[in-house]
Amino acid sequence: MVEQQKRIVPLLPLRGLVVFPTTVMHLDVGRDKSVQALERAMMNENYIFLSAQKEVSIDEPTEEEIYKMGTLAHVKQMLKLPNGTIRVLVEGLHRGKIEQFIDNDEYYEVEIQVFGAEEQKDAEVEALERMVLDLFEQYIKISKKISAETFATVQDVEEPSRLADIIASHLPLKLKQKQEVLEAVDIKERLNMIVTILNNEKEVIQLEKKIGQRVKRSMERTQKEYYLREQMKAIQKELGDKEGKTGEVEMLRKKIEKAGMPEHVYNAAIRELDRYEKVPNTSAESSVIRTYLDWLIALPWKKATVDDINMKKAEKILNEDHYGLEKVKERVLEYLAVQKLTNSIKGPILCLVGPPGVGKTSLAKSVARTLGRQFVRISLGGVRDESEIRGHRRTYVGAMPGRIIQGMKKAGTINPVFLLDEIDKMSNDFRGDPSAAMLEVLDPEQNKSFSDHYIEETYDLSKVMFIATANDLSTIPGPLRDRMEIISIAGYTELEKIHIAKDYLIPKQIKENGLTKSQLQIRDEAIISMIRYYTREAGVRGLERTIAKVCRKTAKIITSEAKKRVIVTEKNIEEFLGKKIFRFGMAEQEDLVGVANGLAYTAVGGDTLQIEVALAPGSGKLVLTGKLGDVMKESAQAAFSYVRSNAEKLGIDSDFHKKFDIHIHVPEGAVPKDGPSAGITITTALVSALTGKPVSREVGMTGEVTLRGRVLPIGGLKEKSLGAHRAGLKRIIIPKDNEKDLDDVPETVKKELTYIPVTHVEEVLNEAIVGGISES
Repeated sequence: MVEQQKRIVPLLPLRGLVVFPTTVMHLDVGRDKSVQALERAMMNENYIFLSAQKEVSIDEPTEEEIYKMGTLAHVKQMLKLPNGTIRVLVEGLHRGKIEQFIDNDEYYEVEIQVFGAEEQKDAEVEALERMVLDLFEQYIKISKKISAETFATVQDVEEPSRLADIIASHLPLKLKQKQEVLEAVDIKERLNMIVTILNNEKEVIQLEKKIGQRVKRSMERTQKEYYLREQMKAIQKELGDKEGKTGEVEMLRKKIEKAGMPEHVYNAAIRELDRYEKVPNTSAESSVIRTYLDWLIALPWKKATVDDINMKKAEKILNEDHYGLEKVKERVLEYLAVQKLTNSIKGPILCLVGPPGVGKTSLAKSVARTLGRQFVRISLGGVRDESEIRGHRRTYVGAMPGRIIQGMKKAGTINPVFLLDEIDKMSNDFRGDPSAAMLEVLDPEQNKSFSDHYIEETYDLSKVMFIATANDLSTIPGPLRDRMEIISIAGYTELEKIHIAKDYLIPKQIKENGLTKSQLQIRDEAIISMIRYYTREAGVRGLERTIAKVCRKTAKIITSEAKKRVIVTEKNIEEFLGKKIFRFGMAEQEDLVGVANGLAYTAVGGDTLQIEVALAPGSGKLVLTGKLGDVMKESAQAAFSYVRSNAEKLGIDSDFHKKFDIHIHVPEGAVPKDGPSAGITITTALVSALTGKPVSREVGMTGEVTLRGRVLPIGGLKEKSLGAHRAGLKRIIIPKDNEKDLDDVPETVKKELTYIPVTHVEEVLNEAIVGGISES
């Protein structure tokens, strides 16, 4: 039986420390209450009760924050240190349990129940003693943290209670474990606890040695830093710890599983992940592999948006967003109809070609909205490097995928509407030809297995609907042009511009400039004046800027002059926009000799081109000016040769080339001009100058001329018709073979223009020159 008795003694709370009976220990005491308790103990036979705090950080523990079980100790010696603390030597005597706290303000006193040592010793206790000694000996041999002399001292202890306490005091146990040993009053329970602890410690030490040996083998090939990393990895592996790189690798593995990659991509990702796991974090290759894996995970491999195919709704959306552009809308609706019937179709590759401001980019957005797909836009203007399209190889520092793969990541689905803006502005240099790299992207037969240099694995682009935009089709290489379905957007007629301004531009600018519909009203005649006298363009971008200027002026009037409403009319338009910039109708006011109106197709739409011919005494020298291209110069030479060879038939002196120098000039000399379609215009101006007969100011013409006088077909008739209509011309002479292209010309334009199809230059001259040409 354990002997029990009660007594009242001062309390000394201990931080992070447990004192066992029979052990002698130095303590440093600095807290006021603890110092007072020591002084009281010195007055009370030097007895004090030592009990550990539950939380080490607390300076003034309360009754609940101190363990009930502690050790009754005897103060052997006290020494005051220079820093004000007291160093005390105590000897543990017996276990004790606090029955009652007595707070004396200056220190704690406690009434304790003291447990004497259990002297009864039976066979089980003796067996446990031997087992404890044997395990302790093994522990000392493998740990090498305790000297052999200590074991010799412990071996001589005969009392089982003292043996257990001494061994427990020598083991590297946490505070909670030591407190559990202290609270085990029963000797059998305590010895069993020591056996368990020694077995655990022995296993931990063996495991440490195992890890150390494993790491040591690796360290023979590397440096100390690598050794430390391997040791950490080995510890994590043995403990099942998922923190650190091990946890990161597991997280990446789960993401790869969920990404839905094709099998060949999945296998490549797992291979790279295994490499990443083995490469040290501080290695540059580690970050390269991690970035690559992040790209593979972020790319869409299976996720797709479901097309919302409702023909009436689609048509309504297209009409809401854009006025006119019937051909483009029809093509989009055809695509939707086919997809609805087949439920499976390769993404078409459309190329919208037209001058700036006609709505190519915004039309692509409308297509995406119609289909209910994600929309991605990349600008190709100024791209010279092939790696911009195909990506950089991962061997380069700062390598990254090309713009196509970047766009797919941004879209997040495998079937977005992908806009390739300004595809005609790509160029090539020593870094490669990006337009050649685009061939694979835009080929419906190849883009199912598009290869990016960075990703390395093939990526399926066949579900993507590519829409390209361009201003000038001639600058797009032939092979690339061949892979796209070209849809030409020529520009808008005056009537269409009025509708666009009223339905789209004016409401948009009123809102953006903080106005309301009731504050600003722009009359139809004012809109017509803006179109005729303040803008000259195929699109509506300049018109929108003009409307924005009117809105800003209105905002100023409303805020500064306190007007509630502003009405813009034809009469007061100059107050908002200043003097008229353009003269509506570029046709001359009178018929002139040696001046003919040609029609040109430029990057900004159709336009008129006046060609002037002047004669001067000389020897038949032909001078060409106006920054003409080689083809246009050849057209002028062909026209001159035709006139010279048919001079008598045309009523011209056959020796004119011996008497005159001929100067052919095309105004706006700073603007490059080229193309064969000015042939009949040059011929007409030349004949007019040589015969002295004027050319009708209302006639415009376009067509290529041969040396025999035949008129060959040209391109861009729709755009040229719009330009002629804007310029105020009434009659258009066109090649007979171009009659089929009149279907593309808007009805409103055809109503106001008279088309004259011709096959020979004589027909041109009879229609264009006032009075015609009579044979001599």
